[in-house]
Amino acid sequence: METKTSSRAAAEEALLDAAERLLVDVGYARITTRRVAEEAGVNHGLVHYYFGSNENLMVQALERFTERLIARQRELYAADMPFVEKWRTAMRYLVSEDVTYEKVWLELQALGWNNTGLREHLARVNAEWRAVLTEAFEEPHRELRIAMPLEALVSLVITFNVGIMVERLGGIETGHDRLLDWIDGWLSS
Repeated sequence: METKTSSRAAAEEALLDAAERLLVDVGYARITTRRVAEEAGVNHGLVHYYFGSNENLMVQALERFTERLIARQRELYAADMPFVEKWRTAMRYLVSEDVTYEKVWLELQALGWNNTGLREHLARVNAEWRAVLTEAFEEPHRELRIAMPLEALVSLVITFNVGIMVERLGGIETGHDRLLDWIDGWLSS
């Protein structure tokens, strides 16, 4: 197996960083091979040489970003603290001012609606999130005697998160604080 040179690894990282920034700043529809290469400070031919296509570059940027966030979530849910504190921390992450991940995720979700290959990549990323949440919610599901299957609870939480993400990106935050306060009160009781 061939090992990457340090210059190749640096160029790939620069391209991944540029793809992430551009997905957030201008959206997928306005990203060209030349634009992402210019943003990364590398030759535009390297996009196809290293990643095969702009789309593959975007997917790898998403996967890299997701790996970091999933590691953070696993650490959070493994921490020795009450579940309600874990929930509060996760919700602070969700409603933070930084919408970088949300924009990257939703830009690629929309693109995947008409692209089977991309949709399959995104389904794998979604499955990773579901695995993290399923593990995290097993004990609280049992302790709180939540009257729905664990898989349904995880789907509800993921759908809830996506709904908040979509509304926040659209400038809508009406009712979010009240909803989160209600859930917090329910979890605390």
